[in-house]
Amino acid sequence: MTLAAGRQSIFITGAASGMGRETARLFREKGWFIGAFDLNLGGLQALQAELGADNCVIQTLDVSDKGQFDAAVATFGEATGGRMDILFNNAGIVMRGFFDEMPFEDQLKIINVNVIGVLNGTHSALPLLKATPNALCFNTSSSSATMGMPLIAVYSASKHAVKGLTEALSNEFRRYDIRCADALPGLIRTGMPSEEMMAAAPDKGPFRLIEAIEVAKAVWDSYHSDQLHWYIPEELAELDKAAGNNPELLRDKLGRHMQP
Repeated sequence: MTLAAGRQSIFITGAASGMGRETARLFREKGWFIGAFDLNLGGLQALQAELGADNCVIQTLDVSDKGQFDAAVATFGEATGGRMDILFNNAGIVMRGFFDEMPFEDQLKIINVNVIGVLNGTHSALPLLKATPNALCFNTSSSSATMGMPLIAVYSASKHAVKGLTEALSNEFRRYDIRCADALPGLIRTGMPSEEMMAAAPDKGPFRLIEAIEVAKAVWDSYHSDQLHWYIPEELAELDKAAGNNPELLRDKLGRHMQP
């Protein structure tokens, strides 16, 4: 008998806090077995204490390291009998500033976590996903993948990459009965936005402050749907349409507070 004991299971990166933590909580409430992975061991241990040691497996993971990801998936597979119903590639980082003022090493770190981390996770988890009927590969993209955003240029580019990869694999992986989808969150109450950003958020509109549980709900709903993109809040879909219909207008709106 495996630790998961036949329960459906979800593998979550960035699980120690924010959207990953809320997803772990929600899926545990639904009776699922949780694989929680993060660099923050203390956060993982606190989550394990909350969920119960019989309901989850935890392990530190640097998603940019393929060897570590292989080891994490192996640990998860031992607990689930070689199955994985959902891979949630959620871990990500953001750094803000003008492109030419941001150290190149920081830009590479963003790419290594946000893009290479998703590639590593998808490659490592694919054998377990293939072995599980109706499996789902769910990735965290961003509202900044609708249009390139100033002051987070490399982050925005990384999330465009995640969105494009999700779209392509949603077709490629059909031959394995694996679905792919992504979340495009706006301003979410996590540790990533600054306190100043959250305090300045409008009360209404697509960039109002949203609780992290809303992303967790989107992951749950995605497992029971064939929808490709999950905009959080839903009004962000209009931003995606605007970027396609008139990118110059949206570019100028986004840049109106930038210095010439």
